[in-house]
Amino acid sequence: MLHRDSDTSWLTAASRDFDAFVAKRVGVRERWGVPSELFWYTSNEYYIGSLVIRHELSEDEGGGHIGYHVVYPWQRQGYATRMLREALGRCAALDIRHALLTVAPDNAASLTVVDRCGGVADGVNEEGELRFWIDTRLPSRSSAVHAAR
Repeated sequence: MLHRDSDTSWLTAASRDFDAFVAKRVGVRERWGVPSELFWYTSNEYYIGSLVIRHELSEDEGGGHIGYHVVYPWQRQGYATRMLREALGRCAALDIRHALLTVAPDNAASLTVVDRCGGVADGVNEEGELRFWIDTRLPSRSSAVHAAR
């Protein structure tokens, strides 16, 4: 977050009581008005990124079923592709046959990830993000995502 000049104040709670910070994020929780799960992607003691799976679409379909990010310096090493593949497998287990993803038009890295995972373009949403549907039954799912514990 510091690399991107993003606000880090929300992490204060994690530094004060990490167990409580994690406990608020474990399991299915309502986020954006729909049931969601948060996963942390790690490599040994290193935090690679986060993955959110929305069990249903919000009314405006903003963000779709899956959201993910990979932190610097782990970007452009295949982690996002692995995270998305894992998310698609989880969506399939939730009986979500086609998962919606939205991507900012200038996010070339994420557009590549969605393409690698079989994304089919479906226009632009109200926020100007590109919409893609991915069949969750496609093969090649990894199992490298770990739930926040």
